[in-house]
Amino acid sequence: MINIVLFGKPGAGKGTQAEFLKEKYNLTHLSTGDIFRFNIKNNTELGLLAKTYMDKGDLVPDEVTIQMLQSEVDKNPQSAGFLFDGFPRTIAQAEALDAFLATKNQEITATVALEADDNILVARLLERGKTSGRPDDQDEEKIRNRYQEYNEKTAPLMDFYKAQGKFHAVNGIGTIEEVTARLTNVFDTL
Repeated sequence: MINIVLFGKPGAGKGTQAEFLKEKYNLTHLSTGDIFRFNIKNNTELGLLAKTYMDKGDLVPDEVTIQMLQSEVDKNPQSAGFLFDGFPRTIAQAEALDAFLATKNQEITATVALEADDNILVARLLERGKTSGRPDDQDEEKIRNRYQEYNEKTAPLMDFYKAQGKFHAVNGIGTIEEVTARLTNVFDTL
């Protein structure tokens, strides 16, 4: 079983690449954004709890996010592994994920970061914003604020995983096929 954490700033291509990777390696893709939306839309107990925080403009506490992920892992006992997208975002979340996986006699196999220049990613998101309808993809200042938050909160995770020998950086610039080939080269060594 392989469990991969996929990192990258908004616009780096995580969602696009995750679709390919889950198929090629028979992984269950766990996107925290998708999990939040599903739980809220379906009025699950955890979704309603998360919504109370989101409605106030607060971040959903780690415990709630982790419970949602645990529920998704538990729903997929036959999975060959998991591709975690959007989680963990902090060292505390990484430690909680490690502790949970240990209860399943599993661990994070590797973390893979799609790296790209901010200016290129801003241009990608502004272009995506023309058709996605997502307001957070249509305002350069908001995009750059998201990158600042990523740098402050997620970048320390890279050191956390480097210390475990589980961190791999992949150039996220190029065609979809070129980036996929780079990711495949990393995945095939795990």
